[in-house]
Amino acid sequence: MKLLELDISSIPFGQPIPFALRGVGGVLLAGKGFVIRSQEDLKSLLLRGHTLYVDTDESGDAYRAYLAQLQAMLHSDTKLGDIAETTLQAKGKQEQEEEESPHPRWKDWQLHWTQLMRQPDPQTFAPRFGHMFAALANYSQKNPDAALLALVQLSAEEVRFYSVTHGMLVAVITMLVARETLRWPSEQVQTLGRAALTMNIAMAQLQDDLAQQRSPLSAEQAKTIDHHSETSAHQLQALGVRDPLWLEAIKFHHYRDPGRLTEKSPGRQMARLIQRADIFGARIAPRVGREPMSVTSAMQACYYDETKAVDETGAALVKTLGIYPPGAWVYLASGEAGVVIRRSQHAATPRVAVFLNREGMPCDPISRDTAVPTHKITGAVAHRDVRVSVPLERLLAL
Repeated sequence: MKLLELDISSIPFGQPIPFALRGVGGVLLAGKGFVIRSQEDLKSLLLRGHTLYVDTDESGDAYRAYLAQLQAMLHSDTKLGDIAETTLQAKGKQEQEEEESPHPRWKDWQLHWTQLMRQPDPQTFAPRFGHMFAALANYSQKNPDAALLALVQLSAEEVRFYSVTHGMLVAVITMLVARETLRWPSEQVQTLGRAALTMNIAMAQLQDDLAQQRSPLSAEQAKTIDHHSETSAHQLQALGVRDPLWLEAIKFHHYRDPGRLTEKSPGRQMARLIQRADIFGARIAPRVGREPMSVTSAMQACYYDETKAVDETGAALVKTLGIYPPGAWVYLASGEAGVVIRRSQHAATPRVAVFLNREGMPCDPISRDTAVPTHKITGAVAHRDVRVSVPLERLLAL
């Protein structure tokens, strides 16, 4: 018997499970075809088995076919509502050891967050959000540079899942700035991250549509955008959110409010930090028919406030991430080009992995310390000039 632990946050309700569910020690909890109809049914199973597993010796073929079906649906642009009725992901200890990777499956996270944000269910939103947020928050705290690298890269590549990729990036950035530079209490950092992830929940579908839309905004779309802060806060209240700081941060995350952070209420402080990171994230993301801004230009955009003065919050963001944050493509004095993979103690001298040699030809990755004069960063590489495609998994392994 080989047991793989299931991620309960992605178990669909109202659909037959295509394999048997087992508990600790392999105890049978539900046979193949069992339908979990509600959160209460799921809780009942967990009370009996503590954790849910699939036995790959028993149901391996069905399980592998199931995952293959999900992959095919994702690559064929199947509607997320249809995928949501099918999705069930296993993330067991054995599977993780076989992969020998400490990093999450970012593409899966994009899909799961998109399902949750586009189609939130009042009955399941709180536990699903809590489980998924904890995974992102824990990973980004333990691996901040890897989280930034992954999300900056995904933001520059992905338009179908723009809304949640942007939300994850803003959440990771704001929590990192609040923790490392502003020294906010842990509880406040967590609330900030929750607000950043849900700031656009009322227009998640619209954001993804607009990333692929060539025509101008319609009047209805413009109205949705203008009111999404308030609408998102109201929707979250309907989903059970009662934290006043969380809701205040969302209501004011587009409010133009330059000035000292200490002169603002805690909720407005969170809103200001989200607003600055929101600007950065939006500018590095592509749209159909529009190239993304370079990471360094986006950093500059959030560094200055609405009056063109240095913004205190933006300065904290730059201090935390560096002038060239992980995920930024840069040129070196050696004539080489590569991607920033780790921050350093100094904002202008991160660690870079070179993928283009001085002749401009692709090469195996070479690690460069940009504090060394011959490898000093001389500028940012525009997205259109990144002439090599490096799989995210390869970058994260460096």
